[in-house]
Amino acid sequence: MRAIEKRIELLKAVAHPVRIRILEELTKGVKCVSDMEEFLEISQPNISQHLSLLRHYGVIDYYVDGRLRCYFLKDPIVPDLIELLRKDYLKELPAPACCPVTKKGRYPGERRR
Repeated sequence: MRAIEKRIELLKAVAHPVRIRILEELTKGVKCVSDMEEFLEISQPNISQHLSLLRHYGVIDYYVDGRLRCYFLKDPIVPDLIELLRKDYLKELPAPACCPVTKKGRYPGERRR
């Protein structure tokens, strides 16, 4: 699979509010399921389903410590994604000069009919 296709699959896998919150916490360090139950306020089976999906896509992994499964980030792009999602943009990009909204200029390309 090409790199861009893998990134598209990664975006699909993380595109859920619960999974984003899990990844946000994992950027801070290793967490076990009981830790996640506290901040997610959803059932352990539901958390496990999200963790399983993230693990399937190679985003996270775990190790066993006694009776605990300790989860950690595996894909190095995740902290960058989380940082990008947190970024606050102050304004929109300006419309192009040929835009009907600005009523300026003409379309620079060839018009097809």
